[in-house]
Amino acid sequence: MKELKRPEVLAPAGTLEKLKTAIHYGADAVYIGGNAYGLRSRAGNFTLEQMQEGVEYARAHNAKVYVAANMVTHEGNEIGAGEFFRELRDVGISAVIVSDPALIHICATEAPGLPIHLSTQQSATNYETLEFWKAQGLERVVLGREVSMEEVAQIRANTDVEIEAFVHGAMCISYSGRCVLSNHMSNRDANRGGCSQSCRWKYGLFDMPFADEKRDVTGLVEEEFSMSAVDLSMIEHIPDLIQNGVDSLKIEGRMKSIHYVSTVSNVYKAAVDSYMEDPDNWVCKQEWIDELWKVAQRELASGFYYSTPSENEQLFGARRKIPQYKFVGEVLEYDSTAKLATIRQRNVITKGDEIEFYGPGMHHFEAVVKEIWNEDGESIDRAPNPMEILTIPVNEEVFPGDMIRRKADGLINLYKDDKIVVKRV
Repeated sequence: MKELKRPEVLAPAGTLEKLKTAIHYGADAVYIGGNAYGLRSRAGNFTLEQMQEGVEYARAHNAKVYVAANMVTHEGNEIGAGEFFRELRDVGISAVIVSDPALIHICATEAPGLPIHLSTQQSATNYETLEFWKAQGLERVVLGREVSMEEVAQIRANTDVEIEAFVHGAMCISYSGRCVLSNHMSNRDANRGGCSQSCRWKYGLFDMPFADEKRDVTGLVEEEFSMSAVDLSMIEHIPDLIQNGVDSLKIEGRMKSIHYVSTVSNVYKAAVDSYMEDPDNWVCKQEWIDELWKVAQRELASGFYYSTPSENEQLFGARRKIPQYKFVGEVLEYDSTAKLATIRQRNVITKGDEIEFYGPGMHHFEAVVKEIWNEDGESIDRAPNPMEILTIPVNEEVFPGDMIRRKADGLINLYKDDKIVVKRV
């Protein structure tokens, strides 16, 4: 029997707060963006000072920090890249994720000692490609999202290059994320950090049998036209990923909330730990699946891993999922004698709300907000303003960093027997 290697759980961190949250909730590593060369210009990218703080926090918790510098450079964009990579190296970044060969060459020659990982934008889909990049000095490759599980096994059997693979989050409809829709429709370059996600816009549907005819059929068909993919989730297939030698399980979402980052990191850490403890008797727990649905914004599927996606993996308007829960606050401290929690509010909290506390290690419990006191000690019925410091009674012990959520208002899509039942709450 081959020895199983525990893969790292790699979480997104669009801000310093998200970095600390991801690691606190179990991520072994995080990936962030700097102030240049990344593909998420609106993700709250890090200054060098913030990187330094993030690296120090990660080291204190035995975690790593990677920096995404995966843009496609045009003439002039490469100016200053050598200095940028040297600064990352000197700050203590564990590796840089790059797709452009020019940036790879600059990093390797001008910032020696900084490990380089190949971005998924480079579309690595076979072991010969991994061997090529190994010869260029790269130690890890993020596989193209079009790779099947069978191909993952073949790649691992023929190379010792580290394999990183996406396991959860949004899927780009274009081949390995290389798209120019945004360039054409909003003059924002998707390959240089400005994607406006044109594929997720709503489009009209027209019947044009002849050149001069144009008949709008929107509303006359069952589902509106879409070119947007559903999200990826591999929580039920952790054994396949580990047995086939994936070294890093990558979660997408540098622009997602700390609610998302904490929940998904928590779930995948629990699933990986559970499998490594007893691989012969591992089962995917329903509580892990339920947790992921609490932060899901779209339907979930396994992408290309087991088959070529069909229209069932396409996100049509009638099938969009509304989040089931709202993130409403985080615990700052807890007085175990008085059984009072001091919280930082993130969304509206009202007396009488049924809320759920959750923390690292999949610790959960539900409670009712019986009283609310503001920072001045005044009793209030409703706290509408984000970032207020509040005190509420909580009988069960909670800890700093624990999160609070409540069921979302409005419509919730419930999934039963692969069919959606819409329920108002």
